[in-house]
Amino acid sequence: MATREQWATKMGFILAAVGSAVGLGNIWRFSYVTGENGGAAFLIIYVLCIFLVGLPVLLAEFSIGRKGQSDVIGSYKNIAPGKPWVIGGVLGVLTSFLILSFYGVIAGWVVYYFFSYLTGSAQAVGAGEYGDFFGAFIGGTAGPVVWQVIFMAVVVGIVFFGVKKGIELSNKIFMPLLALLLIILAGYSLTLDGAGEGLAFLFTPDWGAFAEPSVYVAAIGQAFFTLSLGMGAMIAYSSYLPKDARLPSAAGTVVTLDTLFAIIAGIVIFPVVFTFGGEPGDGPGLIFIALPEVFNAMGGAGTFVAIVFFFLVAIAALSSAISLLEVSVSYVMRQFTWSRRKATLVAGILVTLFGVPSALSQGGPLSQPIFGLPFLDLVDTITDQYTLPLGGLIVALFVGWGWNKVDALRETGLTDSIIGLLWLWFLRIVAPLGILVILGLNIYNMFFA
Repeated sequence: MATREQWATKMGFILAAVGSAVGLGNIWRFSYVTGENGGAAFLIIYVLCIFLVGLPVLLAEFSIGRKGQSDVIGSYKNIAPGKPWVIGGVLGVLTSFLILSFYGVIAGWVVYYFFSYLTGSAQAVGAGEYGDFFGAFIGGTAGPVVWQVIFMAVVVGIVFFGVKKGIELSNKIFMPLLALLLIILAGYSLTLDGAGEGLAFLFTPDWGAFAEPSVYVAAIGQAFFTLSLGMGAMIAYSSYLPKDARLPSAAGTVVTLDTLFAIIAGIVIFPVVFTFGGEPGDGPGLIFIALPEVFNAMGGAGTFVAIVFFFLVAIAALSSAISLLEVSVSYVMRQFTWSRRKATLVAGILVTLFGVPSALSQGGPLSQPIFGLPFLDLVDTITDQYTLPLGGLIVALFVGWGWNKVDALRETGLTDSIIGLLWLWFLRIVAPLGILVILGLNIYNMFFA
């Protein structure tokens, strides 16, 4: 049997895990969800969800992966053979596959915008016309699919070369570069006239917003999405860890860096939006319609900022997409005893093909709604509101109740510690209750609201 791949360094694992967490969820999704849910109030609830629910579940996923030493399904089977907990692994593979199918489409939009600013075609769009520009592109037949395929080809190419030479090496380049670009753009944003208003929106809460249940639903959904929880990515990544790696410090580092990336992205975007008369609640179109209008209003500097911004978002999307594909690849390698290269090509092609209906559902030839939603939005809703929290719930219940307490604490290195007992208590009570409330609200909103 071939020796299982491992990370070259612990820092390589942390950067890859941060790369998985830091993606479109931190920049595109975090910005518009924060804008739609009142800014600072959402941010406070989001940070609480990250540390009260996200961190315990992330540490649980790390412990499952390293103990199981296999893909997400294989890890559950190795730890609890013959028991129904394996459904958590099945959900992980399914969810990561579904998310990557539409994630690659949206990332393709980002790469198209980056290319459009490089070539000058985006700058030629008149003021107030970026909505039409965006709508014409995503409503096309060839364009959305071509850019989706280009993006996915890069993802497949990186995963093709394995854990050390592909995933780890790419993230050692991407993550420092992403941090540098974000800091540069944040510094620029803080010099703008609307910086005070943007920062107030992000950091001065409207206390009335805390009474809105939708803000809590959005916050925990964002926490799961941004930390790659419930989709098997962190289980797959941690399965390549050696036994001497300290899991609590790794989990704490990943959560802290991921949250900082999201907050800095907000510092980049909201001052720009307020300076040039945009609306923070512009929804999913914030970075594709509202921000390009802002870049257009900035004159010559706008082109440079736009190129750097969309390059940054493309890198963030790439690092997350790599982890999503690795979930399917590691499963296929074990299940069919295929080589990494064969498994990567087959899984990459399948997820790209499944993403084509999403690419063509935003005004294109496959725009007919399914259950009242375009195909892309339907897949997003299924994963964000149901399979992600369900996967996280199973992780919490498995480590909290289904796994022997002594073994779980030993795996994380928290034996005979107050922190270890608190962690288990959060996994047994706090995280499951929080997730169940959110699932209940999602079901209520879908069928009864």
